[in-house]
Order: sequence, then C-alpha cells, then structure tokens
Amino acid sequence: MSIAHEETILIVDFGSQVTQLIARRVREAGVYSEIAPFNTAEEAFHRLKPKGVILSGSPAGVPEEGSPRAPDVIFESGLPILGICYGQQVMTHQLGGKVESGDGGQFGGEFGRAFIEISEECVLFDGLWKVGEKHQVWMSHGDKVTEFAPGFRIVATTEGAPFALIADDERRYYGTQFHPEVVHTPDGGKMIANFVRHVCGCAGDWTMAEFKAAKIKEIQDQVGDKKVICGLSGGVDSAVAAVLIHEAIGNQLTCVFVDHGLMRMGEADQVVSLFREHYKMPLVHRDVEEMFLSGLAGVTDPEKKRKFIGATFIDVFDQEAKAVGGADFLAQGTLYPDVIESVSFTGGPSVTIKSHHNVGGLPERMNMKLVEPLRELFKDEVRDLGRELGLPEIFVGRHPFPGPGLAIRIPGEVTKERCDILRKADAIYLEEIRNAGLYDAIWQAFAVLLPVKTVGVMGDSRTYDSVCGLRAVTSTDGMTADVYPFDASFLTRVSTRIVNEVKGINRVVYDYTSKPPGTIEWE
Repeated sequence: MSIAHEETILIVDFGSQVTQLIARRVREAGVYSEIAPFNTAEEAFHRLKPKGVILSGSPAGVPEEGSPRAPDVIFESGLPILGICYGQQVMTHQLGGKVESGDGGQFGGEFGRAFIEISEECVLFDGLWKVGEKHQVWMSHGDKVTEFAPGFRIVATTEGAPFALIADDERRYYGTQFHPEVVHTPDGGKMIANFVRHVCGCAGDWTMAEFKAAKIKEIQDQVGDKKVICGLSGGVDSAVAAVLIHEAIGNQLTCVFVDHGLMRMGEADQVVSLFREHYKMPLVHRDVEEMFLSGLAGVTDPEKKRKFIGATFIDVFDQEAKAVGGADFLAQGTLYPDVIESVSFTGGPSVTIKSHHNVGGLPERMNMKLVEPLRELFKDEVRDLGRELGLPEIFVGRHPFPGPGLAIRIPGEVTKERCDILRKADAIYLEEIRNAGLYDAIWQAFAVLLPVKTVGVMGDSRTYDSVCGLRAVTSTDGMTADVYPFDASFLTRVSTRIVNEVKGINRVVYDYTSKPPGTIEWE
C-alpha cells in the first residue's frame, strides 16, 4: 500500500512505452505521482484522492473495438485532466468529440520531431511559449482528433495535427497530441510542471526528506516489535533499503550477505565493512563461493545459470534466517519500475526476456511478509534517498550490478579462474573510467569475458588467450540505452592495460550495440 501524500497526481496508463517518464516529470516538479493501469484506475483514484489526473499514450487506437477507456469517475470528479496523445483522443471521444484512424482521416499520422505553432494563449505555456511562435515537439500517433468535444478550443497546431493542443479552461481539461514527457519535446517537462503546479494547484514541495520521514513511520507501524531480515547484494537498492529500515527499527533488522564468489574486486569486503563497522548493523556474512561455483560447473545456458543462482541463494538465505532465530518480515529493494513492469495493461502475459533474480520465492517458503520501502521510487530517487540517509557517494553512485553477478558476464562455463580474470579486467576498466572523470556520465560500464580464444603475440611468443569485451551505456532508467562514445585514445589505454596486466586475456573489443536490439548485460 502506498504512502498517503497530501498532493498526488494520478497517471492513468493505457500501455504507453513512456508512461514512466510522465511520473518522473511530475516528481521533478516536486509533486508525488503514481501510475495505475486503466483497468484499476478507479480504485487508485479513490485510494489516492489525487489533485489532478494525467491520461497516458497507448499502442491502441480509440476507434478500435475494445480499446481502453478512462473511468467515468475521473470526468465526474471536477479535477483537472491532462490527456497526452491517446489520452487526448480518449478524453475527446468520451466527452463527445470525434477521433478517426490515420487511414480514414483528413491527415496522416505523425512520428518523430514536429513543430507546433501557438495560436492562442494557454496556462500550460506560461513562461514558455507565446502566440505566433513555433516550437519543437515529439509526435507518435496514427489516429487523430478530427472534431473536438464541446467546451474546448484549439490553442496550437502542427502541419499534421490541427488539434495538436486543445484546452477547456472552465473544466481545466487539456489535451496534447504530442508527448511532453519525452526529452525530444524540450519544454515538455516545464509544461507538465505548469499543469501540476498552476492548474492542479500543487505546492511542489514533495522532497526526499519528506519521503524518508513518512516511510520510517510506515515501516515502524508495519513491523511493530517484530524482526526483519534483509538480503544484501552489494547493490544500491538493497543497501538503501537496509539503511532506511535500520533507521526505523534498529537491531530488529538483521542483514544477510550471501557471498557467492561472483562479486567485483573488493566488493564483499566493502559491503561487510560498511554495514557491520560503519552502520553497526547485525550482519551475517556467509562465504559460499565453493558451493556456487561447484554448482555452476558445466552450466553454459544463461537461464539455467540464473535459476541455479536464484534457487541456491534462497536455500542459503533460508538457512541463515533460521539460524538467527527466524523473522516475521523479509525486506526487498523492489523499485517502482519493477512494480509497473509486473502489470500488463491488457491483463495478458508479457514476454520473458530473462528471468529476474530477486528473492521472490522466499516469503511463501518462509511464511514471511514483505517490507518493500523503495517500491514507490525510481532508481535516481533511490540514490537521492541514499544521500539523504548519509550513505557514502562511492556506494550510492555506483553503477547497477546484476544479482547473478559475474556469472552472466562470463558467457559459457563459470569457473573461479575465469571469475578472477574478469575481476581484474573489470577493475582496470572502471579505474580508468573514474580517472577520466567519466563514471557519473555513464549509466553502467563493465567487462565481459568471452568464451572465445584468439591468437596473439606477446614478447615474440605466440599466445592463445581469451577475449575481453567492454560495455558502457548511457540511460535514464535502463529500459533503453545508448552506447557511450569513448574516444579512441581511452579505449586504447584500457586495452593496453588489460592485455599487459591480466594474464589470460590477449585481445579487447568494445560493444557498440544499443538497447534495443541488445540488452545491457550480455546474458
């Protein structure tokens, strides 16, 4: 259940790929927001008591039979509404206007960059755009509003969209055919801020300090005098969750660090030192490297690796939980994108790209309830909360690291020797990135040890050693990613160091694949 916020914006999700960005833009304006699929939006509306509603885009078309609709209660509430793309179209349709498919309408669809011409003033433009000006926006639609609903006026147009932005100032309803939430609409974030601040009347004072205080009380109310156990992975999410819960309930929390031997160089020591010595938390450090590596012997299929690691983690964690006298609650570092992505807006199954590796099987097995204090936050907000809690920057700002660790950065069989080789190469790569001042500009960077050997020449001798792949990407949320454009001199320097300093590698390559079509991790 969500924290009760005095000022919340409800975002009704019709299945757009960029709905998360709407929530992020609202929060950037200092206002709490929450996403609900259209088919549960009425329940969310009554629970959240929002100050305004935003209707998202959708892959569906309003003229299609069975396409999703917004709950009537939203239009009956008297609250401000902003409809984006499909949201504009479905609002128009439900209020008495007309929407046609791109094939049958007067105009075709628009995709990509467009230029909007401002024809009338509008509160959404305050301090941004003036009548007669043209500004860049981003379009992605095939259907069109061809007749707006009673009460609306046209305030902006593009060549392909005569109703690019419509407004009903009396009811405080606004509709944009373009997507203000994406970066390709440069002033879009400010438009959304104008909606939530000036139209909905939100103060814009939602802060991480407020979240921290409210969440600590919520944890105390949920847990009472019971015990909580938390699995530390070495990543940011579990670390922030652990520190927050510890601040709320102190030594009622016990952390378990399952050291599977698949961590980066020095990481296990860093985790133990931070939590046991700095935060004085009860911490169980279980060294099970031999157990994991022996179980991975001969396993090359990435899904089998993930499933073995996940199942074995659960077994070890279960043992340690019983050893400390049991617990009533299990803490997890679940984030808001995990919550959103677990719900299909159509209610149907989604494709599994790769299995996730949290401890989701534990609550049922151990008869425990979940404490998930981060489930309302995006990754960057988790980092902000970590700073609010006083976690050191080198820990808070670290790149994401997968639960299965180095096992999925070693395509093919995982052995101790290969892990040690990869650890050294990865440490050199990250050290050079930090030395160049590039670490914070990159979402994720890591080395991969390929199951390929190539011929090389070192000291007039023939070598036949492994290939190391380097990966670095930029991203806002990990859903899509672009390759980081290192200059040639940097890559040459890293390659030279790895080949010279890491025995077992004689060739280095750089991965130029974006996501999609590739994933960020190799397995």
